[in-house]
Amino acid sequence: MPTDAELARVQTPAAPRIENLPQPVTRMPIDLEAISKGFDLQNGTQAAALGPGKAGPKVLIFVSFAMPEPTLQRLVDQAARAGATLVLRGLVNGSIRDTVTRMQALIGSRRVAVQIDPEAFDRYAITRTPTFVLVMDGAGAEACASRVCGSSQQSVKVAGDVTLDYAMQYLSRSSQGSARPRR
Repeated sequence: MPTDAELARVQTPAAPRIENLPQPVTRMPIDLEAISKGFDLQNGTQAAALGPGKAGPKVLIFVSFAMPEPTLQRLVDQAARAGATLVLRGLVNGSIRDTVTRMQALIGSRRVAVQIDPEAFDRYAITRTPTFVLVMDGAGAEACASRVCGSSQQSVKVAGDVTLDYAMQYLSRSSQGSARPRR
């Protein structure tokens, strides 16, 4: 029969040895500040090109990571060339780190603006991706309490797996009144 001292020693857990705990996998660190500065630089560059006090119309491309990879790659490339902004509804796995990692892998060395803006999906009544929205000069970005907000004269949109060139031609015609925009 074990003695009381032996029982105390057996039932008392030993202090964990920190050096034996699993270590995190070393990854390339994500520099969120650099990403933010890049976004600010791109937006500042676009505003400077338009001149002081002129915002100009802007193009938003609403995307989702559920879209096929080739479609996302094509849209990132086109957005980078056109100065359009990609808009996501939310985070990958609820994690900013996972979202940034996924976006960095998708974007690579291209310079493209990305926003995570669930309210924009409501503001422009986005129900599927990709959707292209042309926001008119001077349109406000007010928060909305209902599902749809903002005037239809402030923006036009088209949804579908099309090129940005096609979407821009359609949106241009729609904004001039020669075609009725799809809602």
